[in-house]
Amino acid sequence: VQLQASGGGLVQAGDSLRLSCEVSGRISSYYRVGWFRQAPGKEREFVACIRWTRAIYYSDSVKGRFTISSDNAKNTVYLQMNSLKPEDTAVYYCACDQDRSGTDPRMASHYAFWGKGTQVTVSS
Repeated sequence: VQLQASGGGLVQAGDSLRLSCEVSGRISSYYRVGWFRQAPGKEREFVACIRWTRAIYYSDSVKGRFTISSDNAKNTVYLQMNSLKPEDTAVYYCACDQDRSGTDPRMASHYAFWGKGTQVTVSS
């Protein structure tokens, strides 16, 4: 399984960006895809995820501003980020795994497959 994240860039506060995560390879039909981010000097944190059931979760810090969606025909998950803030500056990673029961889709340690990150920088 390979994941390719793209769409990052340098924007001003209040602007929008859309990140894409293309997933290739053999993955379970019962999948989940998550977005995480890591700012310099901080731990990787959960941003959003989408499960094969179409259930969606957001962190409190992005709820109402970010939207996760998927296009199964393109094997791509998107993260639409609106009203960006300087504190959203981070490297954003997408991750994928089988959506196993008893695991938490908001925990980075519960994802086996990761893509290289894409940098998002929001200037004030």
